[in-house]
Amino acid sequence: MSEKLWIFDTTLRDGEQVPGCQLDTREKIVVAKALEALGVDILEAGFPVSSPGDFNSVVEISKAVEDPIICALSRAVEKDIEVAAEALKYAKKSRIHTGIGVSGYHIEHKFRSTPDAVLEKAVKAVKFARNLVGEVEFYAEDAGRADPEFLAKIVEAVIKAGATVINIPDTTGYCLPEQYGNIIRFLKENVSNIDKAILSTHCHNDLGLATANSLSGVLNGARQVEVTMNGIGERAGNTSLEEVVMAIKSHKEVPVYTGINTKKIYETSRIISKLMNMPIQPNKAIVGRNAFAHSSGIHQDGVLKNRENYEIIDPKDVGVEESSIVLTARSGRAALKHHLKLLGFEFDKEKLDEIYADFLTLADSKRDIGRKDLLSLLGEHLENAPFIEMKEVFYEGSEGAGGHAKVVLAIGEEEKRSESDGNGPVDAVIKSIKKLIPQQVILDEFLIQAITKGSDDVCKVHMRLMHNERPYHGFGSETDIVLASAKAFIDALNKLPVK
Repeated sequence: MSEKLWIFDTTLRDGEQVPGCQLDTREKIVVAKALEALGVDILEAGFPVSSPGDFNSVVEISKAVEDPIICALSRAVEKDIEVAAEALKYAKKSRIHTGIGVSGYHIEHKFRSTPDAVLEKAVKAVKFARNLVGEVEFYAEDAGRADPEFLAKIVEAVIKAGATVINIPDTTGYCLPEQYGNIIRFLKENVSNIDKAILSTHCHNDLGLATANSLSGVLNGARQVEVTMNGIGERAGNTSLEEVVMAIKSHKEVPVYTGINTKKIYETSRIISKLMNMPIQPNKAIVGRNAFAHSSGIHQDGVLKNRENYEIIDPKDVGVEESSIVLTARSGRAALKHHLKLLGFEFDKEKLDEIYADFLTLADSKRDIGRKDLLSLLGEHLENAPFIEMKEVFYEGSEGAGGHAKVVLAIGEEEKRSESDGNGPVDAVIKSIKKLIPQQVILDEFLIQAITKGSDDVCKVHMRLMHNERPYHGFGSETDIVLASAKAFIDALNKLPVK
């Protein structure tokens, strides 16, 4: 019979430690509410003693959410624990997460202490916290490199002191999956009162093994996983929530279940990526923009015949509308036929072979083939397909200080002009273009990447637009970021269906 696996989300604590990803209290509440809607069980809201801002965020998150247990981090220090308890006073369900380093590295080089002194400090901290809040979780920092016998000794002692959840962090991401699973199993078999606590995983991704280690922990008896959305976190990041949840959902033989509403995974991922200004790598499992995209002809043919030939997850299960069949020089006839049919054209095999030969010539010279390219390939007249061409762009201002823009576009055979103000020149240009198009679009993703170095640096812009709940991607490159952004926006617009 399946057991409950508790999802402990630390996006707002460990995830926010990434340089440049800091959020203000208002933004943290947005994230907390999104994670609540996703269905996380425990929400680690911050480290209250670290700053007044973090203290206030834990207070306000405690007021704003109803369902998850709100957790606050502390060291094994009475002042930390007191401040954490004060920050949690409005939480409907509260937990203090206190602990100390337990590896030889930490005991000798970090604390300049002894194992007995560390054990005494751990027990004292748990007892103190247990009198202040409903639940206490103990973290044995750097457990992945700790002596197993000492680890078992300290775990037994803190459970006796009142801890009901024991976190076994692979703090440095050092362990291999078998090693980490063995640690969990060793504790299950050698701690006499282990039945009075839940064992938790907390794995870092320094060797790219965080998800594998967490799953190994679960298979060996852990019943809580500590994760972040998009796998963000210190250094190479933490275990990815979406990877663990979907691995468990995909493998019915894993004897646990979660309360996560998987259909909200993609939406939540994008909210956090946008607010933290942390782009998601295109090939990121589950939530990357290429996670359900197919460009190889063999794969495209298989997916078009039956999605499960090359997809173990239905994209709808994570909130993605559909798979993408992307036309490139590696695409086969099946993909070309599919896209031509979407445009309303069907051909016999002989004619399709002719078109395919011309398509390959075109695809070798372009990275991304769109609707306009296919119509041109067929020799169709374009008067009834009002494609957009950028003629002129004028702008002034700077990001954060406001901007003004004027654009001139050729839409089909008609030339149109508009101008607009914005938060900066890019925003002003996008608003000006939007005034000239009939479709309602939402700019869902905006990424800038430098592709050369120096004063004449060329940047590549990727934009993802949503129209009628479907994604459309656009790309543009220029030495000027504003012009590259305009090109990417127009490139995406030209892929929208004609009304």
